[in-house]
Amino acid sequence: MDYIYIDNSNLYIEGRRVSAVAQDLADNIIQAMNDGILDHGYTISFGKLHEFVCGADKRQIKRAALFGSRPPPNDGIWQYAKRAGFELHLEDRNYSNKEKKIDTGIATLLTKDAYKSDAYKNGKPEEDTFVLVAGDSDYVPTIKELQADGFKVEVVFWNHASRELREVASKFIGLDPYLENLRI
Repeated sequence: MDYIYIDNSNLYIEGRRVSAVAQDLADNIIQAMNDGILDHGYTISFGKLHEFVCGADKRQIKRAALFGSRPPPNDGIWQYAKRAGFELHLEDRNYSNKEKKIDTGIATLLTKDAYKSDAYKNGKPEEDTFVLVAGDSDYVPTIKELQADGFKVEVVFWNHASRELREVASKFIGLDPYLENLRI
């Protein structure tokens, strides 16, 4: 079985940076990051994202969880995500309008699912694949611990994901070549 966990804000914002470079709004991803350059016209299709990370055989997917915060600029987006097949995990923004609890929410659910999986209970944790769609190194300790117990943890993200995260992943799949395929 496959389990998928997506940090929506991280994916969305960094996708806009990658698109800014592709649209020649920035010379490279470092400039886009340092200067806050985004392609505000780029939006990821939840349906295309679901198809990309879950594949065609939905019977192999135990969970496809999308994590985000309320309220986004367009609160109706969560209905699109739900219709695309994602299980929503939403947190309220704090008083400073900052997103909180997303990384820990993902790490907690991923870990819980891993140790409750049938494959783990049957002594074969390597039979399940856990897919993280996020790019920062906060997830490295969780991935290392799961791998130490035999789990496969793959990372799918834009090519500029944290080097440490890319290296620790059982497999890394870069999204940059699929930028336009994922666009609405």
